[in-house]
Amino acid sequence: MNLKLLKKSLLEAPIVKKGNYYYVVHPITDGIPEITPDLLLEVTEAMKQEIQQCGTIDKIVTIEAMGIPLAAVLSTELHIPFTIIRKKSYGLPGEISVEQETGYSKSHLFINGLQKGDRIVIVDDVLSTGGTLRAVLSVLKEMGVVIHGVFIAIDKGNCCKRISNEFDILIKSIINIDVVNGKTEIIA
Repeated sequence: MNLKLLKKSLLEAPIVKKGNYYYVVHPITDGIPEITPDLLLEVTEAMKQEIQQCGTIDKIVTIEAMGIPLAAVLSTELHIPFTIIRKKSYGLPGEISVEQETGYSKSHLFINGLQKGDRIVIVDDVLSTGGTLRAVLSVLKEMGVVIHGVFIAIDKGNCCKRISNEFDILIKSIINIDVVNGKTEIIA
């Protein structure tokens, strides 16, 4: 898959600096300026091909907010339900709190609807510092959830490899990028 639309849109995406962190503002990661159906389908088709190699999956799991469009399309295409790790607590029985820290924020996430033995894949929009994914993977492993793989649309800075080795879990990205001298570069 050549990912023509994704590559073009990444190279054209504006970059803003938050402290020492370069933030790529992109439709898949931010919904800005808009998520076109063709771009969304290009990304989810590439993810779908990877997920189909994971065996039997009970649920697709995503993290609020920008993983939701990806998970919704994948759920429909693969006929697998999806659940969202949310940024707010509902206080439901069995709710699990996850403390997460990214390159630009610190907060809590809340897991509902997952149980020991559930076979899942995680899909998300971007992996940059890895703070959110590390926190989620740690808690899911403690819960006894079986993680068949993690599929990321955009890996910024080759974080997938490091976290995959750290947790001994399959983590794949659709595309790898880096920001060099204030510009997005696609890494082969």
